[in-house]
Amino acid sequence: MEFPFALRERVPLFLAPMAGVSEPPFRKLCRSYGADVVVSEFLSSEGLRRGIKNVHDGAYFTADERPIGIQIFGAEPRAMAEAAALVVEHYAPEFVDINFGCPVKKVVNRNGGSGCLKDLALVGRIIRSVIDAAGGTPVTVKTRSGWDESERDPVDIALRCQDAGARMLTLHPRTRAQMYGGHARWDEIAAVKAALDIPVVGNGDIKVADDALRMWRETRCDGIMVARGSFGNPWIFEQARALLNGRTPRANPGPAERLAVAQRHARLQVAIQGDTRRTAIEFRKHLGWYVRGLPSAADLRRRLHQVESMGEVERIFQEYLGPREAVG
Repeated sequence: MEFPFALRERVPLFLAPMAGVSEPPFRKLCRSYGADVVVSEFLSSEGLRRGIKNVHDGAYFTADERPIGIQIFGAEPRAMAEAAALVVEHYAPEFVDINFGCPVKKVVNRNGGSGCLKDLALVGRIIRSVIDAAGGTPVTVKTRSGWDESERDPVDIALRCQDAGARMLTLHPRTRAQMYGGHARWDEIAAVKAALDIPVVGNGDIKVADDALRMWRETRCDGIMVARGSFGNPWIFEQARALLNGRTPRANPGPAERLAVAQRHARLQVAIQGDTRRTAIEFRKHLGWYVRGLPSAADLRRRLHQVESMGEVERIFQEYLGPREAVG
C-alpha cells in the first residue's frame, strides 16, 4: 500500500496532531528520534481564512520537519476549502489532513472535529471541497469510529471518506462519547484496513513501543500514529522502529539523559518563542511529563511547575542530578 507522499519505511511512524503539544520544537525532537511523519496541531479553518495570526503561526514549520501534514478542522465546506487553499499556497505541506476526530467540547459545539460524524453526508462534502481547493496536494482524514455507540460504524465512515477522495485514513477507534476513556478497539482498525484500498494508519493506546508492534501485528495497518505515548517520551519512536524492524530496542534513558533531552526540547522552544514567562508557563506540562517516573519525581515536578523563565530549568536539573552528572 503506497502513501500519497514519499516515505521510506514500510510501516511509518506518525506523530499525532495534538493541541499545545505538536508544535515545531516537539515535532523536530520526535523527527530526530525516528518519527517518519509529523502533523501540525489542528487548526481552525475559520481562523485560517480570517488571517488570525496565532492560527497561522500553528501552520509554520521548517524544512527539517518534512514530511509534514497540516491538519484543519471545521464544519463548513466552503470555509474548509478556503483554508486548504491558503495552507497549500503559503505553507506547501506534503498533505492536508482533515480532522473528524477531535472530541473536545469547544470544537464539537461548532460541529467540527468528531461533531461532523453526526452527518456523514457533510463529511463527504467537506472532503470533496478540500480536495477541489488543494490543487493536487493529497488530502487525508483522521477520524473516530463514530459519534457514540448507537452510531458506531468505522468501516462505513472510512468507505465514505475513501469514496469522497481521501488518500489516507487514520482511525482512532473510540467514539466521540468515549473521549479518551475505555480502550481503543484495534479490531476496528483491522476491519477498516481490510475494507479500504487507501493506506490506513492506526492510532490509539500506543503507550509504549511494544504497543506499536502489537498494533501492527493485530491489525496489519499501513502506519502507526503515536499521540499521548510520546509525551515526555520522544524516544518511543526509536524504540518502536527497532521492534518493527526485528531489532532489540534501546533501554529507556536514565535520569541524566532524560533531563538532557528535556533541556534540548526547552532550548528549541526558546529559539522560537524566546525566554519569556509565557514560554516557561506553557512548557511546564512538558517538564512534568519528562520527569514522570524519576526518583523523587513529585518534588521535582513541584519545583518545575513553578518556573517563570526557561533559564531556571537547567539550574533545577543540575541541583537534582548533583555535581557528578551534567545536563547536555
